[in-house]
Amino acid sequence: MDLYTEGDPIADTKAPDGPVETRWERRRFEAKLVNPANRRKLTVIVVGTGLAGGSAAATLAEQGYHVKSYCYQDSPRRAHSIAAQGGINAAKNYRNDGDSVHRLFYDTVKGGDFRSRESNVHRLAEVSVNIIDQCVAQGVPFAREYGGLLDTRSFGGAQVQRTFYARGQTGQQLLLGAYQALERQIGLGNVEMNARHEMLELVVVDGRARGIVVRDLVTGEITTEMADAVVLASGGYGNVFYLSTNAKGCNVTASWRAHRKGAYFANPCYTQIHPTCIPVSGDHQSKLTLMSESLRNDGRVWVPKAKGDNRAPRDIPEDDRDYYLERIYPSFGNLVPRDIASRAAKNVCDEGRGVGPTGLGVYLDFADAIKRLGRKAIEAKYGNLFEMYERITGEDPYEVPMRIYPAVHYTMGGLWVDYDLQSSIPGLFVIGEANFSDHGANRLGASALMQGLADGYFVLPNTLPNYLANAGSFGKVDASHPEAVAARAAVEERLQKLLSINGDRTVDSFHRELGQIMWEHCGMERSEAGLRKAIDEIRDLREQFWQRVRVPGDGEGLNQSLEKAGRVADFFELAELMCIDALHREESCGGHFRAEHQTPDGEAQRDDDRFAYVAAWEYTGTGQPVLHKEDLQFEYVHPTQRSYK
Repeated sequence: MDLYTEGDPIADTKAPDGPVETRWERRRFEAKLVNPANRRKLTVIVVGTGLAGGSAAATLAEQGYHVKSYCYQDSPRRAHSIAAQGGINAAKNYRNDGDSVHRLFYDTVKGGDFRSRESNVHRLAEVSVNIIDQCVAQGVPFAREYGGLLDTRSFGGAQVQRTFYARGQTGQQLLLGAYQALERQIGLGNVEMNARHEMLELVVVDGRARGIVVRDLVTGEITTEMADAVVLASGGYGNVFYLSTNAKGCNVTASWRAHRKGAYFANPCYTQIHPTCIPVSGDHQSKLTLMSESLRNDGRVWVPKAKGDNRAPRDIPEDDRDYYLERIYPSFGNLVPRDIASRAAKNVCDEGRGVGPTGLGVYLDFADAIKRLGRKAIEAKYGNLFEMYERITGEDPYEVPMRIYPAVHYTMGGLWVDYDLQSSIPGLFVIGEANFSDHGANRLGASALMQGLADGYFVLPNTLPNYLANAGSFGKVDASHPEAVAARAAVEERLQKLLSINGDRTVDSFHRELGQIMWEHCGMERSEAGLRKAIDEIRDLREQFWQRVRVPGDGEGLNQSLEKAGRVADFFELAELMCIDALHREESCGGHFRAEHQTPDGEAQRDDDRFAYVAAWEYTGTGQPVLHKEDLQFEYVHPTQRSYK
């Protein structure tokens, strides 16, 4: 049976031609505007309150639009952006070390293994310099040097120090800045804030996104909310793997509901495995913990040279240690991109040289840095990360090396958007990690915060008006419209179906089993045989889910099992599409590594002649998605075999 069919190609028609350096400036000038008096008459729904959603809602409200903001957390500041640790990239070149907008553009396209759009990436690099100024003006407490100037540090995939940071809690400080801007607009009455509400359906009227169906997670009430445009800023889908560094609530439901209504889903197989996470310790775990990539500035990654060397790390002399990243990639050393560092860790563990009780771990050692800089300097940079590690593992990283291993962290795939960040459904805009647009097949460290704030503060507020300028022709609709009534009925029917199965297995047991299938066959390494096996297993498990899942309670109030059941049901459908996407892409690139397609020395082997395109998938409801290809053009950064040696 064919797993998919191929449809017409797709193109981004919004990005201007001509010099890449002036495309964003020209697009902003060409875009239509909405005058201030008319903005007050227009309503925009924003789903999600992380860096992208929070900054977008605050900025749009400040422009004069009426904004309705939704999040499933009990407060907007509980969005998962708050967990980001290491930093945010910007081409400020304060170090005078050769950085520039063009170099950030080049590093990002190369880091993404030449699978991203040049237009989008160059805009991101341009806007990055404005983000820092915006956040400093908000009072974000970035780290500073002794003289008071903003400090920067290195991150993977770059040979310059362009990453601004606030100790090991950069995401928290940036989100609090966006949150304060959002709260100001809430106080002024420009934003309606709806916490503890989950989007369960998109309302499409006459081919345009006109609203959403939400469930109040406390009372169980289902309501239909209408608007002139809908913005999804609902994050990534890493929790399809069950074990990830994402918060347990992170899910794909908002994006997947939009996908089922016609929004194309792009490159779902591009998932990022972060190389520095605390290893799995047993079957009891429900999530994993990130240790910031910034630690690789001063920490050295190593394993014993000999298989089965079980000596304590401090008892292993230098001659018996293999600093494998420094050995294999001397130019970048421990700061190679995440996909490369993760595969290298997997390789040494597969050779039998892994450390820790499970053998799935490598050392991240700070002994040299402490000796060179002193303990106080390391505490100032990484103190909260070291404390977090000790609380979780019971080991003091000042005295013994950290043990780390790769884990699912981020998703480069997401809903397809054009240069204006509009999906294939007119009126549905997608920002931050929820879209696919900027990172190709591998995101560089410290670029997620950059993209989220770029989209929310600077890009969407300049592109959304081009759509809303024609809002007068859309026609007024309310919750009584037949499409809105049908969307709400579909939500109620689905919830009732989940409650009525009354089977013998918990939601978590299904989610854990799905995650094991995905990690085994669609994780760090994929193969044709493994992916075909995964698709069969996912389909069988999904069938069992709809026959055997048990969701206790009812839908009339707080019911976390019901929340999880709906999310896991969507994960099943997403997981199958991820495997189909990975199977069809017969090459290795970035975070997508096919065992059959690698160079003699084990590096990813792209096939630019056949696969230099974005894979945008259309939902059909038949189990056989339609593939639409968007060809990628490279005028400024020409594809080459990535080398960090």
